[in-house]
Amino acid sequence: MAHENNYRDRSVLIHGKFRSEKWDFQDHIIPPITTAVSFRLRSAERGAQGFQQFANPEIDRASATPIYIYDRLDEPCQGLLEETLAFSEKGECAVSFATGMAAVAAAIDIHVKAGDHIIHHPAIYGCTHGHIHMWLARFGVEATNINLNHTDQLISAIQPNTKVIYFETPCNPTMELIDLKAITTLVKEINSTRDQESQIVTIIDNTFASPYGQRPIEHGIDFVVHSLTKHIGGFGATMGGVVIGPKSAETPLLLYRKDFGGSLSPDAAWHILTYGIPTLAVRMERQQTSAQRVAEFLDLNGKVARVAYPGLDSFPQKEIALRQMRDIDGDFAPGAMIYFELPGTPAESYYRAIKLINHIAQNSLSITLAVSLGQIRSLIEHPASMTHSVIPPKTNSKPESTPAGFDSP
Repeated sequence: MAHENNYRDRSVLIHGKFRSEKWDFQDHIIPPITTAVSFRLRSAERGAQGFQQFANPEIDRASATPIYIYDRLDEPCQGLLEETLAFSEKGECAVSFATGMAAVAAAIDIHVKAGDHIIHHPAIYGCTHGHIHMWLARFGVEATNINLNHTDQLISAIQPNTKVIYFETPCNPTMELIDLKAITTLVKEINSTRDQESQIVTIIDNTFASPYGQRPIEHGIDFVVHSLTKHIGGFGATMGGVVIGPKSAETPLLLYRKDFGGSLSPDAAWHILTYGIPTLAVRMERQQTSAQRVAEFLDLNGKVARVAYPGLDSFPQKEIALRQMRDIDGDFAPGAMIYFELPGTPAESYYRAIKLINHIAQNSLSITLAVSLGQIRSLIEHPASMTHSVIPPKTNSKPESTPAGFDSP
C-alpha cells in the first residue's frame, strides 16, 4: 500500500507523493525544475525506447521510470504535478495542459467525431460555449444545451449519437448547482443498454469548487477538468489546465496534447506544484470565510436584487450544496465565488452593473476589476459584457439598445 494513504489528504497535497518515478533525485524537499527543451538520450536505442514508451497504454506511467525526449511530450515537473492532481481528485490519471481551455478542449474532443452529439448545461464558461458551438460545429459535431436539473428534458435530449454530457457545478457565472448523483445515475442506466463505442461520458469543469471543495469522480463523474490558473495555481501568475479521469483515457489525452501542442511549461508546472497546491487548503478556508461575509452583506443590501452563494440559507439549492460540496476533511465547503444581480429590467440591471464595476475600478484597492478567479486578490467582473459575451442574448441578458446616459461597452 502506498505510504501516502496513511496521511490526511492535505498533508499529501503539501508534501507530495512519498516516492515518484518521475525524478531520479530523491533528496530534494522542493522539486527541481527543468529548463531544457530536449533531453540527452545517450543512444539511438534509448531514443527509440523513449518513443515506444510515450503514450503507450501497456506501460504504467505511475510506476515506469520515464525516458524523457522533448518537453512537448513529457517532462519531470509536469509529471510530478499530474501525480498530485490525480490524487487530489481521486482519479486514476491526470494529463496537464497549457491552459484551462486547452484541457476543456481535450476532454471533449477525444470523445467526439463528426456526426456525434454533445449535451451541455446552458450556463457554462463563454469560451467553452464558443469551442462547442463555433469550432466543433464546423467539424460536424452537434450540440444541445439543456437544463440538466430537469431530468425529463435531459432524457428527451439524449440521442443515439450523444457521446458527452458536459457541465460545471457551481456553474460559471450563475453559481447554479447540478445534482451529480442524479446525472451519474441516469447516465449509468442509459450506458447499460449501449455498446462500448456508444457510451456516454460525463465531463465536469470543477474549477469553481476546486478539488479542495468538491471531488466529482467520487460521485461517479467520468472526467474532471480544471483551469490550474484559478484556485489551484492560486496567485494569478501562472496559467495551466488539467484533465483527470480513468486510466483508459491517458493515451488519447497525451496524444492530443502532443499533436495540438498544448503542453504545460516546466516553469508553470513547477510553480503550481511548489506554491499553488501546498497552499490550496489554507487559501480556500480563508477565502470561504471572506466570501460568506461578503455574501451576507450583499444579501441584506436593498440595492441588490439577488445573491447566489451556496453558503447562504437563502441559496435555493442548499440541499445539493450540503450533499456534494464537501472539503477534503468532509466539512461543508461553499467555495469562494459569489454571483449577484442588480434590480430593474434586463437593460437597467445591465447598465447598473457596468456603472457599479466602473466605480469599483476607479475607487477600490481591495477589489479589482479583472477577469479570472481563485486568486489571493478579490476580483469582480461583468459576465454579460466580458467572459460570457459570446453566449446568445437570450441567456446573456445583454439589452439590444443602450439607455441614455451610458456608453455601450
